[in-house]
Amino acid sequence: MTDHYRSSGDQGSSAQYPYYPPRPEYAPTADPALGSGAPAPAEHRRAKRPVALLAAVAIAAAAIGGGAATLVQQLSPADQAAGGGSAATGTNVSQSSKGTVAGVAQAVSPSIVEISAASGSGQSTGSGVIITSDGEIVTNNHVISGASEIKVQLNDGKSHTAEVVGTDPDKDLALIKLRNASGLKAATLGDSDQVKVGDEVVAIGSPEGLTGTVTSGIVSALDRDVTVAKDEGQDGQSGQGGQGGQGGQGGVDPRQGWPFEFGGQQFNGDTGSSTTTYKAIQTDASLNPGNSGGALIDMDGRIIGINSAMYAPSGSSGSGASGSSGSVGLGFAIPVDTLKADLDQLRDGAGA
Repeated sequence: MTDHYRSSGDQGSSAQYPYYPPRPEYAPTADPALGSGAPAPAEHRRAKRPVALLAAVAIAAAAIGGGAATLVQQLSPADQAAGGGSAATGTNVSQSSKGTVAGVAQAVSPSIVEISAASGSGQSTGSGVIITSDGEIVTNNHVISGASEIKVQLNDGKSHTAEVVGTDPDKDLALIKLRNASGLKAATLGDSDQVKVGDEVVAIGSPEGLTGTVTSGIVSALDRDVTVAKDEGQDGQSGQGGQGGQGGQGGVDPRQGWPFEFGGQQFNGDTGSSTTTYKAIQTDASLNPGNSGGALIDMDGRIIGINSAMYAPSGSSGSGASGSSGSVGLGFAIPVDTLKADLDQLRDGAGA
């Protein structure tokens, strides 16, 4: 075999050394990390492509992640303006509790209040629904009709004085507003036109003064023609103030609830000569005196109705379990679409 020689590089020396060509797997490389002409181990060369690929994926992921964050910010309504007469969507049920009574109760209870209305003829108690963060509250007209003073107790136990903004006796609706209130949790108003018979519902109110009582059931029927007294004080009802009236002077037994008519028959007493009729949602969710003005809610936490009337058996005596009064699964609520169509008129002070 022929030997190959090269000079040692010393121009002053004639010594020759054997020259061996480099092995292919240690061929010189221009890899900047190893220096120009330095040998690159095969293991490093095999890792070069995956590392580069991973780096590219990481950069792409960072770019996508930043874009996703921006997209979320753009799609998320950071400020659901709730003050000054705008309804805030604050009672949607969390995803983990969706479709449960407990989830609805947790989400909506902070938006339901107890209303105490005092007049010259007595005291009445009902319920209401907060619709703006600065204290607009919807209730039944019959809850606050004729009141000289209105006190509202929030879910957390705090009390406020309220003033009547507007009333609509024809629809049995009223709008009141708390004095010096802010940061309240406003309810989400739903779409009663989408409600179907058999839908599950939850009712929240203050029956018999038991603030924040939660009951549940289904929608039993739609478009029921319910007739209620239009004016406060009809036929000795003064001081009744709706379901939960505490028995004004000359008033009927408050346990029998607000008198109403259905199908040509009168229930819970005489409605008097001045009445109004509206289309109602019928429910078997338990409603009792004091639930008037409270909320009927779907399983997503949206208000679909304002509870307004219930049937109480006649001839009851006593109270508590020994009496026969109370819910028998015949309750009625004003559809929330009726309320939404009436809000501007109420805010303009109609009837106040």
